Amino acid sequence: MNSLAEIAGVLRNAGNAIICGHVMPDGDCLGSVAALGTALEQLGMKVVLASPDPVPEIYSFMPGVDRFVIGEDVLAEEYDTFIILDCSVPERLGKVRALLERDILVVNIDHHPGSSAFAGYNYIDGKAAATGEIVMDLIDLLGTSISEEIAVYLYVALVTDTGSFQYENTTSGTMRRAARLLETGISASWININIYEQKPLATLKVMEEALKKMAISSCGRVAWSSIDRRTLNMLAARDEHTDGLINIVRTIKGVEVAIFFREISEGKFKVSFRSKEGVDVRMLAGKFGGGGHTRASGCVIEGRLDNIEKMVVAVAIEEAADLK
Repeated sequence: MNSLAEIAGVLRNAGNAIICGHVMPDGDCLGSVAALGTALEQLGMKVVLASPDPVPEIYSFMPGVDRFVIGEDVLAEEYDTFIILDCSVPERLGKVRALLERDILVVNIDHHPGSSAFAGYNYIDGKAAATGEIVMDLIDLLGTSISEEIAVYLYVALVTDTGSFQYENTTSGTMRRAARLLETGISASWININIYEQKPLATLKVMEEALKKMAISSCGRVAWSSIDRRTLNMLAARDEHTDGLINIVRTIKGVEVAIFFREISEGKFKVSFRSKEGVDVRMLAGKFGGGGHTRASGCVIEGRLDNIEKMVVAVAIEEAADLK
């Protein structure tokens, strides 16, 4: 693996670049891409911001978010450098993954433990609270300034991947970085209101249906819920309207592991895991071919929902059984 200083050196000499994150982009993904792209433009580089999937509505307040080129539309152009952020495996690039087949310089920067070093240049820090932390340090190494615009992007990255600085991945370093971003003059209140207090009505309708289906294990340590395509279609809701629902399940007193099953296509389910303290859900997801972080992870499983729920919940209960 390369050092972050080596990555900075490579980027200083790079030509026109495309920067992309993972499918179903979240705040860390989008904020990191936009922040690094804007910083590289300060160095005179030509930069394209890309996303495999459309930008969720809740991030539409971010400046310049309409710059993102979506999906296979990015394949029409030629690039010298492909910078991949917050993406643990190439499969999570969606259709943008086709760029890896080109004769192109590839740089991979990520904070997921167990992330695969699939690029020519790789920097992975599993202890970073967000990829945005790494990008902020990289911008410092590049010698570019952190403008208010870049500060907004980076603050979005930090606040979303730390659960508003509530998760245990939040460190003193995280808070020092956040303080530095606030010193540029950005408003934490404005960002938080836009992310957490401007929810589309569809999100609340999906939440209502998900709470109706919520179940809790007899031991009280595992809770789960689900949503299928039929329900999403009935509510005129999109996948992005399910974001954050698992965190509501996680807040129940006594629950250690929360699980959310979302049908992404017929008979194919995205399974998300969250935990509070005692269960490493990255290991839990790994038992089903997935991965992620100690307290937040996921996997994809095909089959009937009732069978998948029974199988996954049983393993989760077993993992939580030894907790005191």
